Amino acid sequence: MIDFPELPRGEPMSISASLYTTYQRCPGHALGQMQGRYGPESRASFSGMLAHRIFARHLTTGPIAPDGFAAACRQEIGQALNGKLGALQMRPSELRGVIAEVGELYTRFQAVSAGGIRFVEAELEVTVSPDVRLRGRIDAVFADGGGVRLVDWKTGRLDGAADQLDFYALLWALDRGELPTVVEAASVVSGEKYATTPDVRSVRSTSQRVVEMVAELRAGLGGGAASRRGGPWCRFCPLRRECAEGVAALRVLSA
Repeated sequence: MIDFPELPRGEPMSISASLYTTYQRCPGHALGQMQGRYGPESRASFSGMLAHRIFARHLTTGPIAPDGFAAACRQEIGQALNGKLGALQMRPSELRGVIAEVGELYTRFQAVSAGGIRFVEAELEVTVSPDVRLRGRIDAVFADGGGVRLVDWKTGRLDGAADQLDFYALLWALDRGELPTVVEAASVVSGEKYATTPDVRSVRSTSQRVVEMVAELRAGLGGGAASRRGGPWCRFCPLRRECAEGVAALRVLSA
C-alpha cells in the first residue's frame, strides 16, 4: 500500500497512537513522556478507561444486564485497572460514584453503537525500521461496504481526534496493506462524531510526520531540546511549571 520513509538508525523507539497525538500538540510533552515523566492518575481518566472496558465487553459478549452492571465493572477493574485504582486510593463511596457515571456512559453507548462488528480492541503493531515500531489499539472495527470503518470511542470531547485517526489509518494501511474506508471518533457523551476518509496521499503525509517526530525526539533524548507549544493540554502536563509556554497558557486559561 505504502513504502514507509527510510529512518536513520538510532535507539529503539516505540511510537503509540497516544504518544503521536501528544507530540502533535507539544513535542516537549511527548519527550517528557519518553523520559518517564507522567502526570498523576486522575478520576476522569480512570472512569474513561473503565468505560472503554465495558464498551468492549458489550461488543464481545453482548448487553450487560442492569442488575449485573456493578459486578461487571468490578471484574473489569480486577482484570485490568487494579493498579490505577490503587494509585487513586478511592474510598468505596467514590468507586460507587465512578461505576454510576460509567453506567450513564454505557446507556449512551448502547444508543450510538452499531452492528457489523468485526474486531474489538484491535491491537496493531508494525515495525517500520529495525529500531522503530508503531503501535495502537483501535476500539472497534466495523464492516463498511467492501471495506472497514475504524472507530475510537470518546468519553469526553473530540480534541486531538484528527491526529489520532490519521495514525490509525497509517497503522491499518501498513499492517493490512489496504486503506480503511472511514476512520471515525465518536463521543459517547454528546453523540458528536468526527470522520475522515483516508487516501494514499494522507497516509504518506502521516508517515512523514512520524519520521519528523522520531528525529526530534531522538535529538531530545540525546540531550537536545524539543519544541514546546502551549494550549489547553498544559493543564495535565507534568512539565507545565518549568515550561514558559505552559505557564503562559495556564495564565490565559485561568483568566
